[in-house]
Amino acid sequence: MERKEFLSTLGISLAAVCMGCSLASCGSSPAEEATPDPDGGDGPDGLLTVNLDAEMKNTGEFKTGNGIILVRIAQNNLPASFAALQIACTHQGTPVTYSNAQGKFICPNHGSEFSTTGAVLQGPATTPLKTYTVQITGSTLTVSS
Repeated sequence: MERKEFLSTLGISLAAVCMGCSLASCGSSPAEEATPDPDGGDGPDGLLTVNLDAEMKNTGEFKTGNGIILVRIAQNNLPASFAALQIACTHQGTPVTYSNAQGKFICPNHGSEFSTTGAVLQGPATTPLKTYTVQITGSTLTVSS
Protein backbone atom coordinates (compact mmCIF):
# COMPACT_ATOMS: atom_id res chain seq x y z
CA MET A 1 0.00 0.00 0.00
CA GLU A 2 1.37 3.37 -0.95
CA ARG A 3 1.59 6.26 1.48
CA LYS A 4 -1.19 8.25 -0.25
CA GLU A 5 -3.58 5.28 -0.21
CA PHE A 6 -2.73 4.55 3.45
CA LEU A 7 -3.41 8.15 4.53
CA SER A 8 -6.69 8.20 2.59
CA THR A 9 -7.84 4.97 4.25
CA LEU A 10 -6.73 6.23 7.65
CA GLY A 11 -8.67 9.46 7.17
CA ILE A 12 -11.89 7.63 6.28
CA SER A 13 -11.47 5.26 9.24
CA LEU A 14 -10.77 8.13 11.62
CA ALA A 15 -13.82 10.02 10.40
CA ALA A 16 -16.00 6.93 10.98
CA VAL A 17 -14.62 6.49 14.50
CA CYS A 18 -15.15 10.17 15.34
CA MET A 19 -18.72 10.00 14.05
CA GLY A 20 -19.38 6.98 16.27
CA CYS A 21 -17.84 8.77 19.25
CA SER A 22 -20.06 11.79 18.87
CA LEU A 23 -23.16 9.61 18.56
CA ALA A 24 -22.25 7.60 21.67
CA SER A 25 -20.95 10.48 23.77
CA CYS A 26 -22.85 12.48 26.33
CA GLY A 27 -25.24 13.94 23.80
CA SER A 28 -26.69 17.39 23.81
CA SER A 29 -26.15 20.02 26.44
CA PRO A 30 -27.94 19.64 29.78
CA ALA A 31 -29.84 22.86 29.13
CA GLU A 32 -31.48 21.31 26.07
CA GLU A 33 -32.57 18.14 27.85
CA ALA A 34 -33.14 19.42 31.37
CA THR A 35 -35.88 21.89 30.58
CA PRO A 36 -39.18 20.21 29.82
CA ASP A 37 -41.54 21.75 27.32
CA PRO A 38 -44.34 23.27 29.41
CA ASP A 39 -46.83 22.68 26.60
CA GLY A 40 -45.66 19.13 25.97
CA GLY A 41 -46.51 17.47 29.27
CA ASP A 42 -48.54 14.33 29.32
CA GLY A 43 -51.09 15.75 31.74
CA PRO A 44 -53.38 18.76 31.54
CA ASP A 45 -51.80 20.58 34.48
CA GLY A 46 -48.40 18.98 34.76
CA LEU A 47 -45.24 17.92 33.04
CA LEU A 48 -45.77 14.26 33.89
CA THR A 49 -48.75 12.34 35.30
CA VAL A 50 -49.13 8.86 36.73
CA ASN A 51 -52.18 6.80 37.63
CA LEU A 52 -50.99 5.25 40.89
CA ASP A 53 -53.67 2.55 40.69
CA ALA A 54 -52.02 1.21 37.54
CA GLU A 55 -48.37 2.37 37.55
CA MET A 56 -45.38 2.72 39.86
CA LYS A 57 -46.76 0.48 42.59
CA ASN A 58 -43.37 -0.70 43.90
CA THR A 59 -40.39 1.09 45.38
CA GLY A 60 -37.72 1.66 42.76
CA GLU A 61 -40.10 1.81 39.81
CA PHE A 62 -39.71 4.86 37.62
CA LYS A 63 -41.22 6.74 34.73
CA THR A 64 -39.53 9.20 32.41
CA GLY A 65 -40.91 11.84 30.15
CA ASN A 66 -40.57 15.46 29.20
CA GLY A 67 -37.00 15.67 30.53
CA ILE A 68 -37.95 14.26 33.96
CA ILE A 69 -37.26 11.02 35.80
CA LEU A 70 -39.85 10.17 38.46
CA VAL A 71 -38.99 7.42 40.95
CA ARG A 72 -40.98 5.84 43.76
CA ILE A 73 -38.62 5.89 46.75
CA ALA A 74 -41.13 4.71 49.41
CA GLN A 75 -44.36 2.71 49.48
CA ASN A 76 -46.87 5.31 50.68
CA ASN A 77 -48.85 7.36 48.16
CA LEU A 78 -47.53 10.63 49.54
CA PRO A 79 -45.55 13.24 47.58
CA ALA A 80 -42.50 12.52 49.77
CA SER A 81 -42.58 8.90 48.51
CA PHE A 82 -41.49 10.09 45.07
CA ALA A 83 -38.49 11.93 43.65
CA ALA A 84 -38.89 13.93 40.44
CA LEU A 85 -35.70 15.30 38.93
CA GLN A 86 -34.30 16.38 35.59
CA ILE A 87 -33.11 13.33 33.73
CA ALA A 88 -30.09 14.99 32.09
CA CYS A 89 -26.87 14.82 34.09
CA THR A 90 -25.60 18.33 34.74
CA HIS A 91 -22.10 17.31 33.67
CA GLN A 92 -22.74 16.62 29.99
CA GLY A 93 -26.41 15.78 29.59
CA THR A 94 -26.46 11.98 29.66
CA PRO A 95 -29.72 10.59 31.07
CA VAL A 96 -29.27 9.44 34.66
CA THR A 97 -30.64 6.17 35.98
CA TYR A 98 -31.88 5.30 39.45
CA SER A 99 -30.24 2.59 41.56
CA ASN A 100 -32.84 1.35 44.00
CA ALA A 101 -30.20 -0.73 45.83
CA GLN A 102 -28.03 2.37 46.40
CA GLY A 103 -30.88 4.88 46.69
CA LYS A 104 -29.31 7.37 44.28
CA PHE A 105 -29.25 8.55 40.70
CA ILE A 106 -26.18 7.61 38.67
CA CYS A 107 -24.89 8.92 35.37
CA PRO A 108 -23.72 5.89 33.38
CA ASN A 109 -21.36 7.97 31.26
CA HIS A 110 -18.88 9.43 33.75
CA GLY A 111 -20.13 8.16 37.12
CA SER A 112 -21.64 11.29 38.64
CA GLU A 113 -24.00 10.44 41.49
CA PHE A 114 -26.94 12.42 42.85
CA SER A 115 -29.18 12.06 45.90
CA THR A 116 -32.96 11.80 45.65
CA THR A 117 -33.02 15.55 46.35
CA GLY A 118 -30.76 16.18 43.35
CA ALA A 119 -27.63 17.02 45.37
CA VAL A 120 -24.29 16.00 43.86
CA LEU A 121 -22.82 13.09 45.82
CA GLN A 122 -19.92 12.39 43.46
CA GLY A 123 -18.55 14.23 40.44
CA PRO A 124 -17.48 15.08 37.85
CA ALA A 125 -20.85 16.92 37.94
CA THR A 126 -20.76 19.99 40.20
CA THR A 127 -24.31 21.28 39.73
CA PRO A 128 -27.30 19.53 41.33
CA LEU A 129 -30.15 18.09 39.30
CA LYS A 130 -33.25 20.28 39.11
CA THR A 131 -36.10 18.99 41.26
CA TYR A 132 -39.80 19.13 40.44
CA THR A 133 -42.93 19.31 42.60
CA VAL A 134 -44.95 16.14 43.10
CA GLN A 135 -48.67 16.46 43.91
CA ILE A 136 -51.13 13.63 44.50
CA THR A 137 -54.89 13.96 44.15
CA GLY A 138 -56.72 10.70 44.68
CA SER A 139 -54.76 8.17 42.63
CA THR A 140 -53.32 10.73 40.21
CA LEU A 141 -49.75 11.91 40.69
CA THR A 142 -48.76 15.09 38.86
CA VAL A 143 -45.25 16.48 38.43
CA SER A 144 -44.99 20.23 37.89
CA SER A 145 -42.30 22.90 37.90
